[in-house]
Amino acid sequence: MSHTATLAGTRAGRREWVALAVLALPTLLLSIDLSVLFLALPRLSADLHAGSTQQLWIMDIYGFMIAGFLVTMGGLGDRIGRRRLLLIGASAFSLASVVAAYSVNAEMLIITRALMGVAGASQMPSVLALISNIFKDPKQRGIAVAAWMSCFVGGTAIGPVVGGVMLQNFWWGSVFLLGVPVMALLLVLGPVLLPEFRDPSGGRIDLTSVALSLAAILPVVYGLKEVAKSGLGTAPVVAIAFGAMFCVLFARRQATLTNPLFDIRLFANRSFSAPFVVFMIGGAIMGGIYLFVTQYLQMVEGFSPLRAGLWLLPSSLAMITSSMLTPGLARRFGPGNVIAAGMALSAFGFLLLTLVDSTGGTLPLVAGFVIVGLGSGPYSLCTDLVVGAAPPEKAGSAASIAETSAELGIALGLASLGSVGTAIYRDHLVVPHTVPADVAAAAREGITGAVSVAGHLPEAVGADLLDSARVAFTSGLNAAAIFGTVVFAGLTVVATVLLRHLRPAAPEAEADAEITPETTAEPCAV
Repeated sequence: MSHTATLAGTRAGRREWVALAVLALPTLLLSIDLSVLFLALPRLSADLHAGSTQQLWIMDIYGFMIAGFLVTMGGLGDRIGRRRLLLIGASAFSLASVVAAYSVNAEMLIITRALMGVAGASQMPSVLALISNIFKDPKQRGIAVAAWMSCFVGGTAIGPVVGGVMLQNFWWGSVFLLGVPVMALLLVLGPVLLPEFRDPSGGRIDLTSVALSLAAILPVVYGLKEVAKSGLGTAPVVAIAFGAMFCVLFARRQATLTNPLFDIRLFANRSFSAPFVVFMIGGAIMGGIYLFVTQYLQMVEGFSPLRAGLWLLPSSLAMITSSMLTPGLARRFGPGNVIAAGMALSAFGFLLLTLVDSTGGTLPLVAGFVIVGLGSGPYSLCTDLVVGAAPPEKAGSAASIAETSAELGIALGLASLGSVGTAIYRDHLVVPHTVPADVAAAAREGITGAVSVAGHLPEAVGADLLDSARVAFTSGLNAAAIFGTVVFAGLTVVATVLLRHLRPAAPEAEADAEITPETTAEPCAV
């Protein structure tokens, strides 16, 4: 068979692109769920009487449970079928969403968010692995991954707008019900349009590895949250050290297993490890700063959830545009150069965020965030490099690693930058001496608490407290932006040095490349 015929046989047709549209459904839902919660947090916190630490848990537990179970679910999908696991996860996510919508206290919401995280973890690697299985041609796969990333960003853009409408007309629990019809549509169309793939040679799931991965992640989360609440102390330091110890044990076990949950040997490939690092660290800073931006628009500028969501649209559209342009730019200028340029552009955007003031800061805030969004387009290229650098039989494992880096990075960013912001907020907040002690304590919990209690104080005292809270919060935002500027400048250097060996793909090389179907995967009939 000629090279041209082989390539033609591996290029995706109409059915495959329709399948990509179906795979976009859970991607849209998971991103909508995250972005909506940013806007709903002030209202649900007041309704459920959630403290600052509980708010962090409500935000973070979802991402941490996803990160903790992604590797397990990636391996499970390879064994029982990626489509099957995707549909099981969709059903579980729908049920958990309904329960979350009717939570009666913060603890109940935290538990249901954790269940939603486990269900989400069963979907995300399956989606990316199926894209890798369906789109064999590297050029088409790059476009498909960029479209997948755009759907994720699109959900982030749609979420605040739709969520804002919901929050203006219904109670906060309604935002969790947005995903139910989306998942129902996936359950109807998935069995018809999505092919099934599994690895018949995969071994059994190693439950010890699952336990070790959770023991590595969750104590670190606890430690970070305790530091955010009470500062450095014996308990959080011990917890972080405990988690780090299990991280080492987990890595050592993976190195000895024939079929590991997390194949650490993939990191020996620089084309895999460098994009992984950029994706994870960049995602951490992006996730952390997003919380600051949404809270600034609502708590400092006083915008409604809907208006705040509309102000976030330009940055999301900038990232979608950048994501779709990235594959073509990478073929012309080289993946490493494009990723480095994106990180440099994001660093400049963060630099602009350091100039945001507590009054009249909406335009510089949005302008800086739009530039950050433009620089974030190469994240889709990082994902494509991570998945493409792995052998075909490890598509599920590579996809789960890519997703783990994103989700764990975002969750860590929320915890770490949130902790920094809280510390700076408390240090800069000036509470009028006439404010009762219990009210002052609530105001020091965070700007949400200050806004909540200010309305119950005499007008002049409440105004002074609000002014101080807004200045203190903006100082935290500026500090987070400074940190982001430094980090993205460092990522620019990392991408320049470690990915410079990746050259632009020559058109004739693409045309002659022979891409063979996955040898160890078992494609099942639709």
